[in-house]
Amino acid sequence: MKLRFTNFWQVICVCLLLAGLLTNQIQAAENSRPNILFCIADDASYPHMGAYGCSWVKTPAFDRVAREGLLFTNAYTPNAKCAPSRACILTGRNSWQLKEAGNHMAFFPPEFKTYVEALAEHGYVVGKTAKGWAPGVAVDAQGKRRNLAGPAFNSKKLKPPATGISSIDYAGNFGEFLQTCPEQKSWCFWYGGFEPHRRYEYGSGAKNAGKKIADIDRVPAYWPDNEVIRNDMLDYAYEIEHFDQHLGRMLKMLEERGELDNTLIVVTADNGMPFPRIKGQEYELSNHLPLAIMWPDGIKAPGRVIKDYVSFIDFAPTFIEVAGLKWNQTGMQPATGQSLTDIFQSTKSGQVNPDRDHVLIGKERHDIGRPHDQGYPIRGIVKGGMLYLHNYETGRWPAGNPETGYLNCDGSPTKTVILDLRRDGSQQQFWELAFGKRPSEELFAIDSDQECMTNLAETLEYQKVKQALKQQLEAELKAQQDPRMTGKGGVFEAYQYSDPRTRNFYERYMGGEPLKAGWVNKTDFEAAPLD
Repeated sequence: MKLRFTNFWQVICVCLLLAGLLTNQIQAAENSRPNILFCIADDASYPHMGAYGCSWVKTPAFDRVAREGLLFTNAYTPNAKCAPSRACILTGRNSWQLKEAGNHMAFFPPEFKTYVEALAEHGYVVGKTAKGWAPGVAVDAQGKRRNLAGPAFNSKKLKPPATGISSIDYAGNFGEFLQTCPEQKSWCFWYGGFEPHRRYEYGSGAKNAGKKIADIDRVPAYWPDNEVIRNDMLDYAYEIEHFDQHLGRMLKMLEERGELDNTLIVVTADNGMPFPRIKGQEYELSNHLPLAIMWPDGIKAPGRVIKDYVSFIDFAPTFIEVAGLKWNQTGMQPATGQSLTDIFQSTKSGQVNPDRDHVLIGKERHDIGRPHDQGYPIRGIVKGGMLYLHNYETGRWPAGNPETGYLNCDGSPTKTVILDLRRDGSQQQFWELAFGKRPSEELFAIDSDQECMTNLAETLEYQKVKQALKQQLEAELKAQQDPRMTGKGGVFEAYQYSDPRTRNFYERYMGGEPLKAGWVNKTDFEAAPLD
């Protein structure tokens, strides 16, 4: 009996020893996983970072991430509006694959888990500051609020340098988050700055930063070139710089803590600048966005410039992979995007992966103000220096109805100037470009026509190019089960707005109810729609 008793305890000791070794191995593996800092500006277009050669916007922190990591020249959001763009980031799926979350100001479907939620379930400490997924409502199947981008850290405040800038101390709140993280525990943090979202304090760029309107090398051809619009652009630049200053403080914190080398840092924006013809549309500067990625421990040959076409749906698969997880471990819906780790592990510049030669873009319903809560559905493809767009409802107003204030375009000095020029009968071409109705097909040679001024869709020499792009677009959309491809696109307009105050806005407004959208100016309304 004594021998058996001894053997029994020997077995128990061996089992405990093995269990301890296994636990230590698991903890060591978890501790070696990189931290993830995802930084997203609110409404900043691709060219407007110093690393891209923009002289009138100063972004030393973004430029450092690009210099010590990778600078991407062909990064695109699938949908150029806040909530659907962020939904694509969080899920790895295109907006037409996300049901209600394909719209702006929507309910987020409970069945779509985010990469942040998945990482939290697998040992990461998660958090965010300021704007995560928004605007909209996200609850689980039991009605409990979901933190799609992580629990909020917003308590620290600063006096904002201009009235249009948030008082949230983004970097200070990041520091507070870091203090809550157990030592040697991997973390994932979402820095969602509110800048350069409108509204701006007019003249803040010149007054606070000493910027001069002559600093701007070019005003886009679809706006008048005058002092008002140049000042509007300088105010936009000033707010990007505010976002960048907080990024710089975050990088310094990581250096001081010795965590910079093992942190994957991604810096981008959710959609293009909040100006007419850009934000909320699907032209080149609507969807083409800045992107720099830094990870000293995980990126080979830093300092490279990458020309591969990258979509925002590639972020979630990247984060899941570097965390040491398989996608099928996460409980997330299948991803359409592909991890960027092949680019991280390469030493090549330029085009690294030949298969990354295009991206798909599109939109459904954005802001309020059309009859029957209608959207303006578009699908498009960017490939080989060309942009092809299909507009499905050409009888509708692309930026929203005139009589409700073109509500898919934020109120701004630039918007007001364009509308005033139309009212006095001069230079109406700017109104046509920003707000006028469009043909069903548009094709642009964006390598030479970044501003999408010349539609080549009916040009004889481009017919083969157009047909090839259209066929590829539709084939991929069918494979992704886009409702537009089966004649069921109306489902997006049947989804309710998450805020009941915005439902049936057009009918209520036209019926005399005193309604107001907070992002529209009094000068933005037209007496009646004009074709």
